[in-house]
Amino acid sequence: MRLFGRQRAPAAAVTVAIPVLNGGELLVRGLEAIARQAVEAEVEILVADSGSTDGSPERAREHGARVIEIPRPQFGHGSTRNLLLEQARGTRVALLSQDAEPLDELWLQHLLEGFDQGDDVALVYGPYIARPSASPAVRRSLERWFESIDAGAERLTAGERDIPAVELMGRRGFFSDANACISRAAWERVRFREIPYAEDRALALDMLRAGYAKVYEPRAGVLHSHEYGSLQRFQRAFDEWRGLAEVYDWREPASPRHLVSELRGELGARRRDGAGPLSLAAAAADRSLTLAGAVLGSRARRLPAAMQRRCSLEGTATATATATDDRGDAS
Repeated sequence: MRLFGRQRAPAAAVTVAIPVLNGGELLVRGLEAIARQAVEAEVEILVADSGSTDGSPERAREHGARVIEIPRPQFGHGSTRNLLLEQARGTRVALLSQDAEPLDELWLQHLLEGFDQGDDVALVYGPYIARPSASPAVRRSLERWFESIDAGAERLTAGERDIPAVELMGRRGFFSDANACISRAAWERVRFREIPYAEDRALALDMLRAGYAKVYEPRAGVLHSHEYGSLQRFQRAFDEWRGLAEVYDWREPASPRHLVSELRGELGARRRDGAGPLSLAAAAADRSLTLAGAVLGSRARRLPAAMQRRCSLEGTATATATATDDRGDAS
């Protein structure tokens, strides 16, 4: 792999773009893994730093990155990624989060090979692999999810492009910009929405509806996993389901029957994995917190902004409901 910095990039160059805020050692490990990529194309590393105080911009430059520095209040999940794509010199732009580390030296090559599945491919993404230090529960959760997704291309037929967004929630519409590659030409037609959360799901939905395809490439894995405490687990679910509500107009059912069914399903899966009584008790608590966050997050617009911020892991709020858009049901 050949890195280029300020020199003019060749037409076939690839950019690896990373939004950063206090990336620390995980950012350095990711940059080192990028440098080891076995790919013939020229590779640019591009970082958008939003006010780090730990020396992340300097460390990124030491590893060959071109760094864009923006004020912290200007950061947005969609807007900052749009900025990265605007500034990227590559015709393909791989996106990573600051704590995602390519699993091996073929990560980037595998992502690029996904575009061989059709001229209409706009998005290619790969799985998250739990870090060695991850708990068994986190490891099983990631493995179950990504093993459930079929490798290859996903497209909508012409007749499907106007179906309700909620029908594409789940595996068919899933996409993650923590480990992905985007066709810059497609992005010039369909940009990230500037929304507080789930900007990657929204991009996939908009790309599919515009006639593009997305590809899941299971060989393009990155080390990427999080361990959350009880409050963080609730807050993370709140943010995620708030995003699902904004993108897919989905509200998590709040009926006792649904909640009990979800809890039983999780415990059944853990039993099949061989979990003992203590692990099952912890799983029940974790799932209950996730469900509580999901129910509230998918109804976030009904909550005052101050309460939304307290419930959010990122401390963000969206617009609250008005009399005309609050449907008022208890489902």
